[in-house]
Amino acid sequence: MTRMRIVQAGNHLHVPLLYAAYGWLLVSGTLQFGIDVVAQYMRGKRSPGTATTLYYGLNSAYALSQILFAALALLALSQGLAVLGRWPGLTLGFLAASSWMAICVFFLEYWQPRMTVALFVVLLAAAALTS
Repeated sequence: MTRMRIVQAGNHLHVPLLYAAYGWLLVSGTLQFGIDVVAQYMRGKRSPGTATTLYYGLNSAYALSQILFAALALLALSQGLAVLGRWPGLTLGFLAASSWMAICVFFLEYWQPRMTVALFVVLLAAAALTS
């Protein structure tokens, strides 16, 4: 009874929008980690020190939390867990997005992560409106 087909019965766009939102979060988190952590470390872009440790730690925590959250959400969606399409799952998604946006605003000096989180919020809001 808790299969995603029940949620999908009202609007056939709801589940694809959930997949798009969490798929985008997975891709953007992976790119964030690859570009801001792995690539800069491999190129030796930052000199060793406290600021570098903080930079890598903050960006790693930011990107890996997005990857883990999205992977778990996509796993739950693929198993047909209906709660992600209802208000508890959507609320959890919006709370996670607000925490990532706070990290972007207060600690990350460039605008690209803000745009990726904003697109996730737009896709999640579209999924919420179609539920």
